Amino acid sequence: MKKFLMTAVLGMFALAGFSQVKWDARVGMNFSNMTKAEGTKALPGFNLGVGMDYGFSENWSLQSGLMISSKGYKIKDYSKDRPIYLDIPILAAYKFNISDNTKFVINAGPYLAFGLGGKCKFDEGGDYKLFKGEDGEDAEYSRFDLGIQYGIGLEIGEHYLVNLTGQNGFISPFDYPDGYDGDKPKNMTFSIGVGYRF
Repeated sequence: MKKFLMTAVLGMFALAGFSQVKWDARVGMNFSNMTKAEGTKALPGFNLGVGMDYGFSENWSLQSGLMISSKGYKIKDYSKDRPIYLDIPILAAYKFNISDNTKFVINAGPYLAFGLGGKCKFDEGGDYKLFKGEDGEDAEYSRFDLGIQYGIGLEIGEHYLVNLTGQNGFISPFDYPDGYDGDKPKNMTFSIGVGYRF
């Protein structure tokens, strides 16, 4: 996993030498929950990071980035799970002009996510780590997630970005015994964000 992450980061920086590549800084708010999980409610969080846009033509581009993203869910009057992930989206984007200096953007594609940390906090006090630590304890969540990301947005002038994004995970973060055939909750996140392109 560490080798793949390093390869992805180096690959992004290798593209920096091409004139078609544009970089941006992004920040936003997440609203996350779990699919197929009874009694859970959306939990607000954050996302921030850097984005990359590699233009193939006037309308088509490849978009990626490195985003630190707070996800999870809450159970009313009981607890809040707030895992922190490093998200790497790989998106195909289509753009078209809606005014002289504004483009409308539609994008979609897979995302990879790697758990960085996070805790479950109980309303009555106490907490525990969601990902396995060096001591081998606290392993409720798997560190790897994979899913689909999709979104719409605006590119305003040369520098400003506004994005609405959704993510649906394909892999449950929880470990289940062999032969389990019940519903397996998966990550689901919606976010709104802004960015500045350099």
